[in-house]
Amino acid sequence: MSGITLWMTGLSGSGKSTIAENFVNARSNVVLLDGDIVRKGLCSDLGFSAEDRAENMRRLIELCALFNKNGKDVITAFISPYEEWRQKAVERIDNCHIVYCWSDLKTCELRDVKGLYKKARAGEIPEFTGIDSPYEIPVEPDLVLHTGTKSVRECLGDMYRYYKIAREESE
Repeated sequence: MSGITLWMTGLSGSGKSTIAENFVNARSNVVLLDGDIVRKGLCSDLGFSAEDRAENMRRLIELCALFNKNGKDVITAFISPYEEWRQKAVERIDNCHIVYCWSDLKTCELRDVKGLYKKARAGEIPEFTGIDSPYEIPVEPDLVLHTGTKSVRECLGDMYRYYKIAREESE
């Protein structure tokens, strides 16, 4: 039996990692791939140029496909700002579901514990997604989590329900 991938996308601060971590803590058979963590290890040789970002996505897509092929479910927490990359994930990963974590920019900035938005607005972080680099809203996501207006618990409930259906459909 192959696994499924829940590919979470959204702006920095939209709640991707928080929801993914809580989801995985309740489901021991799911592998979490968080963009910040993967960048520090597997992709530590990459920067933020267009070419490096594309290579980062390529590696993450292949990693998800490998886990799924070996029967593991995966939940990701990647900004993955471009529709083209998300579509490549759907094309390459047999059972990939796009989950859009929607939150307005103001809410994301208020949640910014690392101060990244403040640094980006001050010009200290060039090409920051949502400020001076675009984030393309997913065209047809499989699930939209309203992380800007719903609680983590409510979003997790939506994720659990969706995951159960997606899991059943894959069997």
